[in-house]
Amino acid sequence: MIKGHLVRVNGRPASPADHVASGDVIEVEIPEAFVLEAAGEDIALAVVYEDDDIAVIDKPAGMVVHPAPGHYTGTLVHALLGRGGAWSNVGGVARPGIVHRLDKGTSGLIVVARNDSAHRALSAQLKDRTLHRTYLAAVRGSVKDDAGELEGPIGRHPLERKRMAVVAGGRFARTRYAVVERRRNHTLLRCELDTGRTHQIRVHLAALGHPVAGDADYGGVDGAASRPMLHAWRLELRHPRTGEPMTLEAPPPADFEAFWKTAD
Repeated sequence: MIKGHLVRVNGRPASPADHVASGDVIEVEIPEAFVLEAAGEDIALAVVYEDDDIAVIDKPAGMVVHPAPGHYTGTLVHALLGRGGAWSNVGGVARPGIVHRLDKGTSGLIVVARNDSAHRALSAQLKDRTLHRTYLAAVRGSVKDDAGELEGPIGRHPLERKRMAVVAGGRFARTRYAVVERRRNHTLLRCELDTGRTHQIRVHLAALGHPVAGDADYGGVDGAASRPMLHAWRLELRHPRTGEPMTLEAPPPADFEAFWKTAD
C-alpha cells in the first residue's frame, strides 16, 4: 500500500523507510477488496498417490502453491482444478484442496484434500504433529555436529517484511536435523519439522550459520544452485478416512542431484 502511494504521513506520500513519531498524522486509503479466484489449467502433475479423499503431489521447484498477488496463473491450485473432481473448500476459494504449503523454490511432496472432512483431519494431524514431514537440504559449509535440534521463535524480519527471522516474540519453532553426507564446503542434511512456520528450515539453518545453498534470501547464494536446494522428501501421515498409516517418498529432482554430485 505504501509503494502504491496509498499511505501519507503528515500529508506527504510515505516511504517504507520512514520512521514515525508521536504526533505524526498517518492517512491510509484502503483499496477496494477483491477475491482471488482460480480456474483449472491443463498443467501436468507428478501424482505420487491419489484416492477419493487425498492426493499427494511431487511439486516441482518454481511452482507456486496457490494464487496470490503476482501469481494469478500456473499455480498448483490451477493444476488441481484442471484435474477435475472435487477439492476441499476449508482454505477458501483461492486455496481449494490446500492443507499446507511449500515455498515456490522448494520441490517435493505436498498432500492435498479432496473434501472438507479429509482437510480437517489432515489439519488436525499437522496441529498435533502426527503428520511428519522430512526434508533434504544441501547447505553451505561443514556442519559440525552429526545431529541436533534448532529452536528459535520465528516472526517477520523487522526490516524486510518478505523475509522471516528468529525474533523475540515470534512463534515457537523447532527443527531437527541429521547429517547425511559431508563435503568440504557443503553438507547434506535430513531435516524434520516439529512445527510448520513460514520458511522455518531456511531460517533455522541460516541462524545456525549454514544457509541452504542457493537461498539468496537467507545468505545462501551459491553459483552452482539456481534455487534453494531444499526438497520435501518424505511424508508420514494417517489416512484421514481409514486411519491407516502412510509413508510416501519422492527422490530429489535432477537439479538437486546434479548440484550435490558436483558440490565441493
